[in-house]
Amino acid sequence: MVEGEPEGVDMAMDKPVIHSDPEILGGTPVFVGTRVPLRNLIDYLEGDYALEEFLDDFPTVTREQAIAALDARGPGWRYAAANTSFAKVAAVIAEGQPA
Repeated sequence: MVEGEPEGVDMAMDKPVIHSDPEILGGTPVFVGTRVPLRNLIDYLEGDYALEEFLDDFPTVTREQAIAALDARGPGWRYAAANTSFAKVAAVIAEGQPA
C-alpha cells in the first residue's frame, strides 16, 4: 500500500488502484495513473448511471481499476455497478450483504 492511500483500496488487485498524493488534487483519492477521483465513480453509481457511462466519460480509468475499487468498498458495490438502477441495490449495500 502506498503511504497516504486510503485503507483497503488495494485489496482486489495486486497493485493499488487508488492513491492519495498531496500534489494531485490536494490529496483527494484518485485512480492510479489518472487525476480522476474515486468519488466520481461513486457519484455516477449513486446517480443511477451505469459503470459503462463512467468508463466512457473517464477513459483513463480501466474497467479493472473501477471493479477493484468497488470490490474494496465492500459487498454489493460490484453488483450496483452492473445495474443501471443503484437505488434497487442500495438496501443490499447498506446492510453489507453480498448481492
